[in-house]
Amino acid sequence: MAHIEFLDETIRDGQQSLWGMQMRPGMALPMASTLDQTGFRVIDLAGSSMFEVQIRVNREDPWEGLDLLTQAMPQTPIRAGMRSNASVTFGVTPDSLMDMWMRQLNVHGCRSFWIYDVLFNIEKILRLAEVAKEFGAEVAGSIMFTSSPVHTDEYYADKAEKLSASPHIDTLLLYDTAGVLDKERMKTLVPAIKANARDKPLEFHSNNLLGMSGKAYCDSIELGVNILHTASRPMANGPSVPSTEIMTRNIELLGHTHDLNTALLPPVAEHFEKVGKTAGFLVNQHHEYDVLSAKHQIPGGMIGTLRAQMAKHNLSDRMDDVLMETAKVRAELGYPGMATPFSQLVGIQAVLNLVSGERYKIVPDEVIQYAAGFYGETVAPIEGDILDRIMSSPRGKKVASQPPEQKTEEELYKEYGTRDPDELILRALMPESDLKKMRENGPVARDYPVLSSPEMAEVCELMKIAKVPLLQIEAQNLNLTLRR
Repeated sequence: MAHIEFLDETIRDGQQSLWGMQMRPGMALPMASTLDQTGFRVIDLAGSSMFEVQIRVNREDPWEGLDLLTQAMPQTPIRAGMRSNASVTFGVTPDSLMDMWMRQLNVHGCRSFWIYDVLFNIEKILRLAEVAKEFGAEVAGSIMFTSSPVHTDEYYADKAEKLSASPHIDTLLLYDTAGVLDKERMKTLVPAIKANARDKPLEFHSNNLLGMSGKAYCDSIELGVNILHTASRPMANGPSVPSTEIMTRNIELLGHTHDLNTALLPPVAEHFEKVGKTAGFLVNQHHEYDVLSAKHQIPGGMIGTLRAQMAKHNLSDRMDDVLMETAKVRAELGYPGMATPFSQLVGIQAVLNLVSGERYKIVPDEVIQYAAGFYGETVAPIEGDILDRIMSSPRGKKVASQPPEQKTEEELYKEYGTRDPDELILRALMPESDLKKMRENGPVARDYPVLSSPEMAEVCELMKIAKVPLLQIEAQNLNLTLRR
């Protein structure tokens, strides 16, 4: 029997998949101490998209919010995720800025990192891992799984060998964004990775889009997986990861052991269910098995983006068409792994192909950059006629002639007009107009009312304006009286 460790994804992937990263730090703060005491190996917390959403949507300083939560969880290592060659943008970020970001995340309390690159630019992954080791942080080298004719066991075994050879990589993370891994595929894949892992622990993260991830977790243990990624039940399943509640129960029934204090799971679940319902976010999700999902392999968070884009163009009734087109575009572009940024690039190109009425008539700059090799070498060649169409256009020629600059740290300080690395990173990520609104909004809110709602807040404000001690609301099947 095996001893299994758990990594908590409630505040990072759970809310990213279900809430679009819109959780405010104050929403999670009441349960931070409880999560810290539960016995998780690591608590995943930060990612680049969190920074973007906190600034643009919530108007809160992400550094302040990160400090608030890391300080509330001193016992458990806090994890942050990083793409090897880019920040929040879909473009390519200078290495100097990525190194600065890694250092500042450590300064703000993160001591565990998962570093990924869908095209496996190993040198860039290992450079960031070395920076993390300046602070003694743990690093998971990520093996981003996708299913395609070119993503073979041999392909992934080669990546595992190159990552595990580095003394700066502590664990290997098998990351299945589309939740398509089943026992049949794993029974050769996981042993191939383990054989080249140099006895380093193997983590497993599977987004439950097909409703199969819980079963995959159970099967993976028999193949040598040591660490499972789960989330509190309200923030689990659907496009998120399996719940901690069901997986602790499952491994106990299978005769395995763990160190989690399961008595602390119910209050966490109760809190986040209240928070989600109050804010109008999705909770307690489930997904049915869908063969089309296995074809396009779009991550859960990207599905919402596609739906919004289709609605914008009055094409909501053609969602299945865009998903089929996504599968086709992915193959034509050389089967990039369906994780940021390529899930977005492939999905957006598919939408544009349908909206314009002519395939590849409109091509985003980021797709051109991908075709030009700015992100790294493609896994498989881009289909010749598609590559010609992309690169032969006037825009294609212009973008291809302007490779990303590798500015030095000093050049970045000069460009952004500050010597404060935290401030520089914010300015590099977001327009000044968004930063101004964030600052005008004041400090990060530490309290979030879970027994309220936006509508209730409006009613309370009305009572203040009217200066009345009592407000009565009557409607069909409703009789509500509010008193001061």
